[in-house]
Parts: sequence; C-alpha cells; structure tokens
Amino acid sequence: MQDLIFMRNFKTNEALRKSFFELAANTFEINFEDWYQQEYWGEGYIPYSYVHGDQVIANVSVNILELIIHGEKKKAIQIGTVMTHPDYRGKGLSTRLMNKVLEEYENKYDCMYLFANETVLDFYPKFGFKPVEEHLFSMNYTAKKSPEAANIQKLDVTNAEDLRLIHRFSHERIPVSQHFATDHAQGIFMFYCLNVFSDDIYYLENENVIVIYKKEKHHIDLFDVISLNKIHMIDILHQIADEDTEKITFHFTPDVTDQIVLKSTINNEGLFVKKPGDSIYPVHVKYPITSIA
Repeated sequence: MQDLIFMRNFKTNEALRKSFFELAANTFEINFEDWYQQEYWGEGYIPYSYVHGDQVIANVSVNILELIIHGEKKKAIQIGTVMTHPDYRGKGLSTRLMNKVLEEYENKYDCMYLFANETVLDFYPKFGFKPVEEHLFSMNYTAKKSPEAANIQKLDVTNAEDLRLIHRFSHERIPVSQHFATDHAQGIFMFYCLNVFSDDIYYLENENVIVIYKKEKHHIDLFDVISLNKIHMIDILHQIADEDTEKITFHFTPDVTDQIVLKSTINNEGLFVKKPGDSIYPVHVKYPITSIA
C-alpha cells in the first residue's frame, strides 16, 4: 500500500479524471463525462482520492453548498461518490479518506451529511454520522375550474439553447423553499438534468419557471421548481396538472400555504447527518432530490 498516493481535486489531470469517471461508472453506473465537458464540475465538488499510477482506486468526494433552514443560510458539506476499486477493498482506504475529510473541514461547517445505500449503513456511524428520518410530502389535487391554457415547453438537454436556459436558471434561482432547501448546488442539479431527469424538464412561459416533473395517470411526481422570482406554488400546480390529476407528490420540502394541504409519510433513503455542537438539521423535512450527491 506504500505505492498509493493521496490526491485531491485533479479534474485538470486527464488520465486521473478519466480513471475517476470509469470507477464511478463501474461502481454506481453513473456518467460524469458529459457533465464535465459542459463545464458543470465547479469549485464546490472536490474528490479526495488514493491513486496508483494513473488509476484512481478509492475516493470520497466533498460537495460544498449551503442549506436554507427557516430562511437562514447554513454552511454545509455533503459527502458523495464514496467508492473503492474491487481489487483494493477491505484495506481501510475509505476510512482513511473519510478521516482526511473530517480533519480538513473540522469547525468549517454547520452540518455535514450524506446519503448511504443499504450495504454501508454500519460504516458512517463510526465517524459520528447519525441516521435521520425524512418525510415525503403529498397533496390531494382537485382540478381548477376553467383553467387558463398552460403554455408549457418541453426542454431538450441535447439542444444547446435549452441547456443554456436550464443552466442560467440554475445559477440565478431562488431556493425552492424558505423552510428547507439548498443553495449553491448548481453542479449537482445540472448532473440530474443531464443524467436523471433529462426527459422531464419543462419551461412554463406563463410563470417563467422551469419545472421538473413526471405525470403518470392520476399522479404527478414534482421533483423541482426552478424560479428566478418568488412564486405561488399553487399556480404552478394548476399549470402542470389536468382534470385527471388526483395526487401530487413533492420530492422536496414545499413551503406551507393555506391553498396547499400537505400530508406526509416517512421516507428513509439513507440520510446520515453529522452535526458539530447543537443540532441544526430540521425535523419533518425532505431533502431536495435534485441536490443529492
């Protein structure tokens, strides 16, 4: 193990970058290449890796962003892309990398967190992370009488003009909620647009917002609402719903209004939180799906 070298943030090193992308593809079946080529790998995404020659063999990535909690901004670190090449597993490399991250960012954040899959749920408590319960919010929907004709344009991420529009909105957006949301998470958001929700992105001209949602039969899954100005969520819902819509599920924490009556269900997706000092992570919230690293 003495021939392993620790490296951090090597995105300009072509050989290491391609090896990193290959390890991510083999481990998680995710594709970083287009995301990188579109210049969405910003300064807030920092891999911490062990390297053997030109090969990345273990990694823990840091995502620097902010949480909006009851209207206040909190410094946050989200851990992601934790992976080790099969030939090097069982040697404690992930533990060493986690310790390096924790040491470097000690006293530099208000909240550190990650989303773990079920195979590693026992790993993160060793570093002071604790599981946190999430809630998924939904509402019953009744169609608005005599709805105004919606002017909805489906956006195509392979179209340069559409992609520029999405990218501009991602940089200039206001938080989707003042109760609980993220900020400075454009890189993660653009990854989701390219790789996860590429077929579900729409521009609502009447409201001047971008909405990511999927409609199936009587149900709408609403993944994100990207707006440059304050919105009334009910107006957005009236635009994307139709007379067949009976239920809308929010994959983020919507602000509560008199017009939206929410119900929630427990939705545990492997969220672990590490909090220095007093607890600041709110209860009864859903972390925005388009900000999960």
